[in-house]
Amino acid sequence: MAETLALPTATSRAELYDALYPQLEALVISESDLTANLANTAAALKEAFSFFWVGFYIVKEGQLVLGPFQGPIACTRIPFHKGVCGACYTRAETIIVPDVEQFPGHIACSSASKSEIVVPVFNRNGTVAMVLDVDSDLLDDFSQDDADGLEKIVRLLERKI
Repeated sequence: MAETLALPTATSRAELYDALYPQLEALVISESDLTANLANTAAALKEAFSFFWVGFYIVKEGQLVLGPFQGPIACTRIPFHKGVCGACYTRAETIIVPDVEQFPGHIACSSASKSEIVVPVFNRNGTVAMVLDVDSDLLDDFSQDDADGLEKIVRLLERKI
């Protein structure tokens, strides 16, 4: 992959996810190190969409622990029963939150975060191994297009877990 992403300009998010996918696939398929794949995925998503924060929380020691990310400093550890990330882990499903202030138990790692989408990443046994957390500094910034695009991208990562 080149130093910058080859993405079309002035297009829909769905089209941007479609353009980004083969580039991430080429990166992930040839790299065996999970940390490298998570780091490049977070960087590519941040660059392509200019999201406020993009990162992974990995299941470790009975909680979610911060992994590779792009954006401001983040919460380091999240209990399974707390916040949007914990809810995603517990429910094992993608969660879109249009307004984080309205989500019961939301963890405010940054007051600039206004909306959020969290996608579970499953291991070969079908259990949640980590979550992909994407925050926006805009209200109601995520749609089904984001859920579909991010879920397709995490399927790439699941091949390596």
